[in-house]
Amino acid sequence: QVHVVESGGDLVQPGGSLRLSCAASGSIFSIYAMGWYRQAPGKQRELVASITSGGSTDYVDSVKGRFTISRDNAKNTVYLQMTSLKPEDTAVYYCKATYQLQNGVKLDYWGQGTQVTVSS
Repeated sequence: QVHVVESGGDLVQPGGSLRLSCAASGSIFSIYAMGWYRQAPGKQRELVASITSGGSTDYVDSVKGRFTISRDNAKNTVYLQMTSLKPEDTAVYYCKATYQLQNGVKLDYWGQGTQVTVSS
């Protein structure tokens, strides 16, 4: 059984920094990519940042230059370093791990989410 567990969410003041972590475990297959998504109240879930096993990254425009995604392949862990946080970054942040099977099929697994609140 695959487990995806996020940690690091907290209450932080505007302009502050926070680091989220996400660890995936329980599968014999390799992870193709991992990503961070967020969902604010009344809004749809959106992709924040993603990273492939090869290190290719992608960011939503609103966080470029402020957030950095990184990955430890040996630990199946992904990090999201968030700086210059704004109130509009407030959301539940979810981690997604995409596994690739031997036949090329990809399977997605989600974590339970971690709350990030940016407020003075």
